[in-house]
Amino acid sequence: MSTLPHPPRHRVYEDIQALLTGTLFVSLGVVMFGHTGLLTGGTVGIAFLLHYATGWNFGVLIFALNLPFYGLAWKRMGRPFTLKTFAAVGLLALLTNVVPTLVHFESLNPVFTAVMGGLLMGAGMLILFRHRASLGGFNVLVLYLQERFGWRAGRIQMALDCAIVLCSLAVVDWQHIALSVLGAVVLNQTLATNHRVGRYMAL
Repeated sequence: MSTLPHPPRHRVYEDIQALLTGTLFVSLGVVMFGHTGLLTGGTVGIAFLLHYATGWNFGVLIFALNLPFYGLAWKRMGRPFTLKTFAAVGLLALLTNVVPTLVHFESLNPVFTAVMGGLLMGAGMLILFRHRASLGGFNVLVLYLQERFGWRAGRIQMALDCAIVLCSLAVVDWQHIALSVLGAVVLNQTLATNHRVGRYMAL
């Protein structure tokens, strides 16, 4: 009786490359969203809401909001996942402050931003997921639910993200809400299509 070959482990330099690439993709999507006043879900979305409402630094907010989730990550997902997630969140907090100094947008179409920004963030998260890392917060929760119950991470994340975006009606107008929902759907459909149990084994 034949068995499938055991998938090779990611090497350290591959994990480092994935953390840098994934967080850079996400940070560019976040900067595009911030430039056009759009939101997204998860702790990133909550950080956007607080940033728009108070003017506090987005990078500091995203780092602080993720702190409560590391206990669940350590207990349920293990030390390597938690450490890589901590590094990814730290990189994202840094890059969201660095990228605006390197890239300047004179004009961004909001519809294009919702689609392209959603694709960038979805692709970045997918890279992180495949290297056993995340951006903390709800990413930790949905990955745990996928591994524990087989629920598809993208579908769960989409429901949570859309709920957060809809709760932001008190901060932004309905046009931005509609485009933000579009961005959340694009982001999470990217995950749902490309990150399924048994399709890709990351070690």
